[in-house]
Amino acid sequence: MKPLLLIKNVDLYAPGHMGIKDILICNEKVIEIQPEINPDTIGLPCEVIDGQNAAAVPGYVDQHVHITGGGGEAGFYSRVPEIMLSEITSAGVTTVIGVLGTDGTARSHESLLAKARGLEEEGITAYIMTGSYEYPLKTITGDARKDIILMDKIIGIGEVAVSDYRSSEMTYEEFRRIATQAFLGGMLSGKCSPLHLHMGSGQNGLNYLFRLIDETDIPASRVIPTHINRSASLFKEAMEYAKKGGYIDITAGVRPESGFLSSISLHEGLKVCIENNVPIDNVTMSSDGNGSMSVPQENGKAKLLTTKLSTLHEEIRIAVRESGIPLETVLKLCTVNPAKAYGLYPSKGCIRTGSDADILLLDKNMYIDSVIARGQFHIKNKNIVIKGTFEN
Repeated sequence: MKPLLLIKNVDLYAPGHMGIKDILICNEKVIEIQPEINPDTIGLPCEVIDGQNAAAVPGYVDQHVHITGGGGEAGFYSRVPEIMLSEITSAGVTTVIGVLGTDGTARSHESLLAKARGLEEEGITAYIMTGSYEYPLKTITGDARKDIILMDKIIGIGEVAVSDYRSSEMTYEEFRRIATQAFLGGMLSGKCSPLHLHMGSGQNGLNYLFRLIDETDIPASRVIPTHINRSASLFKEAMEYAKKGGYIDITAGVRPESGFLSSISLHEGLKVCIENNVPIDNVTMSSDGNGSMSVPQENGKAKLLTTKLSTLHEEIRIAVRESGIPLETVLKLCTVNPAKAYGLYPSKGCIRTGSDADILLLDKNMYIDSVIARGQFHIKNKNIVIKGTFEN
């Protein structure tokens, strides 16, 4: 058995603010949280970490990562390589959900599944989605529902593109059939199994989603639109969808300062949600990490931008330190909320007795100091202590 790990005197956000606590970890689990735990009474080898002047928050759950690489839209040279472990952990992400992206021809779910299993062996938690941008859906078994039922690592369908010129322009009936596959696959496998949608800026907007919850018994929470902050009009529709019980996902890296001039940044969007009484428990944030985006330039050309998982924590810092939004509110967007949306709570997305020991330690300036994934340090005192297999 690994030595126990005791974090003392840390300001705990679980993600709700719990005050100064001691946290005891055994193997991959949190086994005790108390105002004070004396290491001398434990009776087993125990590493003690002084968490004074630090905050402990749950490891981030990133529901939209191109773990085998995204991109390719500007030709073969623009294909983004597979992601490395330390790029994930340095961003504070301890649970990733892998998606294919635009290219469902030269990239496969078999490779996506293999990469997820490799990341698990390297010490974090990884799942994948079946399906693809295009319709008919790309799958492993030939049937999305069968993929969900038979494969433990597959926890839903996505990302499927709608309202986008790069989509397959599927009909509403085809869209409804995909949503049914996700719902029934989840029901028969005991998974939450949402349908995760790439939202473009097309005129149809969220029309299919509103029709679906009006015309079927599929809960709004089972269909999750992402990139909803790409425009003010789409964001306005999404807020109404959240009020009807759906989850809406903000992409952290889609923001004006990154070149997306018509977009709404996370910190601005969250303020708008609060002002409009949108239930924050229904708002999530993901990175679209390790993909690529084409950003228009003033000269009429496009610049290729590789999306980073680090935008998650960047936006959290801005929301708290510049916009004055409470840390416990912002943390929900990439901890407990996505964990619940994908059926991973309470193992993921929180710090509580019995949860997985996925914990970030933030310094007094809210930078990531240490990252613990499944009870093991990956980042310690701002230094990478575990690298991926092929990292130098």
